[in-house]
Amino acid sequence: MQLAVITDEISQDLEHALDVMAEYGVRGAELRGLWGTNIADLSEEQTNRAISALKSRGMEVVGLATPFYKCDLKSESATEAGPLHLAKPTDLSGQMEILRRCMRLAEKFGTRNLRVFTFWKREALTPEIEKQIVEAFAEPVALAEREGFTLLLENEHACFIGTGVEAGRLAQKIDSPAFRVVWDPGNAFHAGENPFPDGYDAVKEFVTHLHLKDAKMVETEHHGRQPKFCVIGEGEIDYVGQFAALRKANYAGWLSLETHFVPTVGSGERGKGTPEDGSRLCLEVLTKMV
Repeated sequence: MQLAVITDEISQDLEHALDVMAEYGVRGAELRGLWGTNIADLSEEQTNRAISALKSRGMEVVGLATPFYKCDLKSESATEAGPLHLAKPTDLSGQMEILRRCMRLAEKFGTRNLRVFTFWKREALTPEIEKQIVEAFAEPVALAEREGFTLLLENEHACFIGTGVEAGRLAQKIDSPAFRVVWDPGNAFHAGENPFPDGYDAVKEFVTHLHLKDAKMVETEHHGRQPKFCVIGEGEIDYVGQFAALRKANYAGWLSLETHFVPTVGSGERGKGTPEDGSRLCLEVLTKMV
């Protein structure tokens, strides 16, 4: 298994993010936000600039972190219910256009992996909603099969499928080699699941990529105990056990840092922490663990 980074977890300046990654010997780049633009909206000029920056540094694109199906399942509303990371709010009718555009971009970047979601969680997940999600993936999965792409479902607590149990169940129902899972232990923790071993055991047969973030429960002033992101290794997720299980399974895929952790104090204005500070702290740990 090899380390990668979702580059905008360091900086929107792609060249700078890649240079920071190189300091830690990381050669895998997952692309989401570049120069203030979401990957789905990248211009030809930006695409060519990114390809040049990656090639000149010997970096490999491990996947595109697309915003596909970060929308409402039952409504034509384009109102977001969670982070879009610079993506434009788009209703259900515009989602296939996003997917096709990202497929063409992925070809240019030399990857076949596209991260996808399962609609904003406006209500509790029910068997009927899960059936509708399976049906909604029929066309995207068929397209991915025809064109040789893999749709990587990220378990996301802001969307209907947030846990390992839910992601494993959905992947089993969709039953396609073009539909696999980005296992995100941090998101599973936020969704109320014990990520390892419980969540991982339920989804492991479908996992071909991981996103890494750690979290712990903290007491808040108005909302009781809530999950909060932290440096990997300092939270409540058993990453020692998780990495050991991956080694035992001979996992040969990528582990993409997506820390979401920003320290209170750091290198930013007036001594405030920055995403780069948080990513550097996590990379210091991960390069020793992986």
